[in-house]
Amino acid sequence: MKKLNDMYVIGIDHGYGNMKTANCCFPTGVLKSDKEPIFINDLLVWNGRYYSIGAGHKEFTADKFEDEDYCVLTLAAIARELKRERIAEAKVFIAAGLPLTWVSEQKESFKKYLLQNKEVTYIFRNVEYRLQIVGAEIFPQGFAAVAEKLGTFTGVNLLCDIGNGTMNLLKITNRVPDTQHMFTEKYGVHQCTILIREQMMRLHHATLDDAIITEILKKGTADIDKAYLETVVKTAKSYTAGIFQRLREHEYNPKLMKLYVVGGGGCLIRNFGEYDSSRVVINDDICATAKGYEYMAMLTLNRKAGGV
Repeated sequence: MKKLNDMYVIGIDHGYGNMKTANCCFPTGVLKSDKEPIFINDLLVWNGRYYSIGAGHKEFTADKFEDEDYCVLTLAAIARELKRERIAEAKVFIAAGLPLTWVSEQKESFKKYLLQNKEVTYIFRNVEYRLQIVGAEIFPQGFAAVAEKLGTFTGVNLLCDIGNGTMNLLKITNRVPDTQHMFTEKYGVHQCTILIREQMMRLHHATLDDAIITEILKKGTADIDKAYLETVVKTAKSYTAGIFQRLREHEYNPKLMKLYVVGGGGCLIRNFGEYDSSRVVINDDICATAKGYEYMAMLTLNRKAGGV
């Protein structure tokens, strides 16, 4: 969160697996109810309805603005950032993003979606928040994570942003993004999780909890039966090989360019991929994109203020 005059610029990465701000990360899930639920640790109350934040799982959709879920999750994300500074009333400018190839087409619709409630009063974790949503800007996902470091991208680089739902690719040559070489594929971490579930059922007739799958993907191991673990690892390696196959289909050549990986899916490359570590950079900061949104928003707002 950054302050500009009397408003707070808050970057929010609306992921399919996790919501991220510059300082926090929580599951992209929300369950709504007309009655107060039993467990209220992450409860948001708004317009007389109760929303359990982080509960359930948000299904992949090409349009993030088709229901109110991301609107509610945005309010929770803002509250988390404001709480760090012990602020409960604020003017907020939202800095968000969309997958590279979706920005042009969906930018205005997503911006309108985020600005649909200009004045909002709600309760999150027993604290009442009063917000004025004074503006929003939408930036290219993935690229935002490296925008502040763009000066270091000499030579030819392939930026690979692996999220829960999509994988975004962008070629950057001598610090200049190549818009003729950017792609978005539905090949994220969630698809790997689905494949692992299928293999576990096919080979062991067992259901492995998603939390355990996530732990293995992040750390490479977990405290489960050896045969089960081998199945998960083998499947993850196969899936990660598929990532590199798709990279090659988009002209990735490790001898001619460096690979820069961002997003939560970077753990797949680190733990299960075969690559030359001197030619691959993996950014482990899951909040990097949200921080990038704030950086790009501040540049935009300062430029507008200066009349440039």
